[in-house]
Amino acid sequence: MSVFPFDRIVFAPGDVDLSRSPLAGELDAETYVLGAFNPGMTRLANGNLLLMVRVAEALREPERDGQVHAVRWEAGAYVLDAWPTGAVDMSDPRKFTVAGGEWRVMALTSLSWLLPVELDAEGRRVEAVHYDRAIAPTESYQCYGIEDARISRVGGRYLMTTCSVSPERHCTTLYSSGDALDWTLEGIVLDHQNKDMLVFEGLIGGEYWAQTRPLGDLYFAYPPGSEWLAGPSINLARSPDGLHWRPHDQPGIRPRIDTDATARMGGGAPPIPTDAGWLSLWHGVEPSGIVGKYRTYWSLLDRDDPSVTLRSGERPLLEANPALTEPLRDLMYVDDVVFTTGIADGGDHWIVASGEADLACRVTHIGKEMFV
Repeated sequence: MSVFPFDRIVFAPGDVDLSRSPLAGELDAETYVLGAFNPGMTRLANGNLLLMVRVAEALREPERDGQVHAVRWEAGAYVLDAWPTGAVDMSDPRKFTVAGGEWRVMALTSLSWLLPVELDAEGRRVEAVHYDRAIAPTESYQCYGIEDARISRVGGRYLMTTCSVSPERHCTTLYSSGDALDWTLEGIVLDHQNKDMLVFEGLIGGEYWAQTRPLGDLYFAYPPGSEWLAGPSINLARSPDGLHWRPHDQPGIRPRIDTDATARMGGGAPPIPTDAGWLSLWHGVEPSGIVGKYRTYWSLLDRDDPSVTLRSGERPLLEANPALTEPLRDLMYVDDVVFTTGIADGGDHWIVASGEADLACRVTHIGKEMFV
């Protein structure tokens, strides 16, 4: 049983109407919703909450006639690319790895687009689903889809970072909006693999700040006896306008040598200001199975210098809750994954939005007393 006063799945694959999908009628193949998850979240002017849900729309039968197919956007249309099954590794049904070559190369059997879902003010129920404002690929660097939105409100402007996927690059793109419903694509802001760019909800010293998480296949060792573990970490960047970003010299939140829980880590919800500092919710991954165990942790960062961590929770704030996904058991393809992507002020509690099991959207009310 959940220890939180409200902790539920509020949106799941069965809630998506694929007849209103951007891909509807475009492909000579049946599709289904592999996941409706990892929602960015913000509060609208009417007081309601908005989830920007990642919808992974997948091919029902990616393999047929000795070929495996990938979904791709090209010049305003959606197409299927066919690869000989003998030339790929299909051990993960969500994607396949192309054999040969010096680099790891993959293609996707699904394409992700973003669906705005409006909830009531407490995030307890769906009020509207805005299919007419869905965000789908429009540029070649988004041809394999748009993933994992994070939304921040800075001043009177909403900024939404997304991960755009293509053979050209695996990059971070930025959208802006005056109302969080009608969005303008501003373009690429980070030209490297970075799944978790989160803009702070407020300026620091007159500048925009963001958490980033660059990825690579080589990391240099800390000296023996260090408290830190080499690997992906949460870095920081600054910008004069929210468009042009420069990495901050000091590191942010780093994995620790004394726990397996941060063997891999990255940002979760955009940092939000509190009286005690910037509240940052982030994910730590413990090695286990194919993808690992994803849990949500928290840290308080200095208001004037967010490279300084004031304190952190030692225990996970959120863990995967199998009771929530039991009605969806037949749809599940991963376990032990909660991936927090949004936070909003609920008065005496925080309203936290997460992706549960890479499948559905979970909303949890967490008392503010848990962060002292």
